[in-house]
Amino acid sequence: MKSRKVPELSLLSYVNGSNSDKIKFVDNIFSGLKDYGFIILKDHTIEQQKIDRAYELVQEFFNLPLEVKQKYKLENGGQRGYTPFKTEHAKDNKNPDLKEFWHVGRELSALSTYKGVYPDNVWPTEVAELKKTFLDLYEAMDLTSIILLESIAKGLDLPETYFKNMIHDGNSIIRMIHYPPTKGEDTKNSIRAAAHEDINLITMLVGATDSGLQLLERDGSWLDVNSKPGEIVVDTGDMMSRITNDILPSTTHRVINPSTDSSARFSMPFFVHPHSNANLSCIPSCVGKGAKYADITAGDFLNQRLKEIGLYK
Repeated sequence: MKSRKVPELSLLSYVNGSNSDKIKFVDNIFSGLKDYGFIILKDHTIEQQKIDRAYELVQEFFNLPLEVKQKYKLENGGQRGYTPFKTEHAKDNKNPDLKEFWHVGRELSALSTYKGVYPDNVWPTEVAELKKTFLDLYEAMDLTSIILLESIAKGLDLPETYFKNMIHDGNSIIRMIHYPPTKGEDTKNSIRAAAHEDINLITMLVGATDSGLQLLERDGSWLDVNSKPGEIVVDTGDMMSRITNDILPSTTHRVINPSTDSSARFSMPFFVHPHSNANLSCIPSCVGKGAKYADITAGDFLNQRLKEIGLYK
């Protein structure tokens, strides 16, 4: 039996290709997300130098003393700024994840409906370049997410701007994650990221400095998600699962502990969220024998999930 492998696609074939290239990409991203919940983009529209510089600054920030990082811990459910080591846990799992992280969100105009609804960004003065670098990267990832969601919309027989409208002024975030060496930690009960599903529509993971990412197959086995430098791993979250009636399911995944307890890992997922007032109702082409999930706004669903993973009290 042929071993399974997460599909690898070319986003540039969709952006720059012929009409048949675009149709092929739409078919492949739809079938990949339906079957695996994950696909890998072997090329894309984000400049690698932006990603590389961001990773350098992430490491610089997390190397700061704990008392400096703690200055940026805010009472906002971890939605912006710093979240300390072993704060978050997976839903229905009391053991904390072995990670610390920092969130960067959208910079809204003063006239936006969501100014004051989403927490404002905070920026560490100790790493001067971090603000400009991450706002540039955020914009690049935001634009790339629109392209990806346009292709998914076509696969769902939706107007191609369906998701673009839903994520306009959306609450998307870049999460910079540091998984420290596991030496001295309770690695029997805690892993770097316990089995979970993402909350949002789609997640885009630009590189990672170490492996360990695995997805849960339908037969209960774990499949390694191996990407190379310069590639982007894309997966579907719970919001996409709800609105497609599980046609594009949210796939359980985890980050396992390393084979050596002295190695650290850094990663930067971009979680693509709708705006808070977006209604997560079932897409007409997915209703089938009836919608499985009740309507809820994206803002209410996010707050519900933040409580379930220990970030909102």
